[in-house]
Amino acid sequence: MKRILLCLSLLLLSTLAQAERLKDLAKIQGVRANQLLGYGLVVGLNGTGDQTTQTPFTLQTFNNMMAQFGIKVPVGGSAQLKNVAAVALYADLPAFAKPGQSIDVTVNSIGNAKSLRGGSLLMAPLKGVDGNIYAIAQGSLVVGGFDAEGADGSKITVNVPSSGRIPNGASVERPVPSAFEQGNTLTLNLNRADFTTAKRIVDKINELLGPGVAQALDAGSVQVSAPLDPSQRVDYLSILENLEVEAGQAMAKVIINARTGTIVIGQNVRVQPAAVTHGSLTVTITEEPIVSQPNAFGGGDTVVVPKSKVSADQELKPMFKFGPGTTLDEIVRAVNQVGASPSDLMAILEALKQAGALQADLIVI
Repeated sequence: MKRILLCLSLLLLSTLAQAERLKDLAKIQGVRANQLLGYGLVVGLNGTGDQTTQTPFTLQTFNNMMAQFGIKVPVGGSAQLKNVAAVALYADLPAFAKPGQSIDVTVNSIGNAKSLRGGSLLMAPLKGVDGNIYAIAQGSLVVGGFDAEGADGSKITVNVPSSGRIPNGASVERPVPSAFEQGNTLTLNLNRADFTTAKRIVDKINELLGPGVAQALDAGSVQVSAPLDPSQRVDYLSILENLEVEAGQAMAKVIINARTGTIVIGQNVRVQPAAVTHGSLTVTITEEPIVSQPNAFGGGDTVVVPKSKVSADQELKPMFKFGPGTTLDEIVRAVNQVGASPSDLMAILEALKQAGALQADLIVI
């Protein structure tokens, strides 16, 4: 119940929120990060690498790498590279990243390596979805997890030792083309599509820069005229992104997490006239076995005869009534008076929705 009251109190306070900056409400179309993916080898492990008999691709990759240096590994050999592991790499290439800049890389084992702790990644390319190489990764891993195993087979594992990161571990080799410098317009994509928010953004920009500078394309996009000169465009957007706009209120929703019992009720939730009573039914089943002892001279066997006792108790709860247009505050006070638990409140809200009295979307996650 305390968790519910805390969530609802935060929602009540959010009604007093001030206007938000445009940079927090929308993003510029075409200005985004790009995902990169790669494959490589981690070496220097302390016997915790791949078992190459079960992961032949690790040995194949190692042989290919050695061949590039003119070293030929005997075919059909039974080499066991306990200090080598095949890994998958991924990274996000930020917008406007230039060659020579560094980005973070995440490294994950794709074989059966027990741990990547203490390992170093050998030079590996990171490719985009178009197949081109945009960065080169290499460096020592930082692994937050570890595991330990005793001689008797007991084992302890903390976090995930088969995953790690290389801070600033990749060097950007190729920039991604951006539409930022193209055309005489820019499009702002709202983080949450809303007609009211889009209209207020248009009105705010036109109020500052003049009529017709901005126009709404739909509930999620606003098109703005922009200068052709790149330096002027940067100054122009610096002014726009700091404009304060009051965002439109979200749709009325009730979010229920059935696993944790968390319930979040939006500020615009309303309830039509309805009366609710909720009782708690407790069913108790008690087993009281009886030992049946036969007569000393009558023969027979001693047996255990089951005996069950079933009782039901129903706790009476007061009925409360929702009037027309009941607000969130009134719902909270009514629930507090009844003393409903999170599971009870979920049942009440679902029943109100089925009765057509809850004017909100009920979402169960």
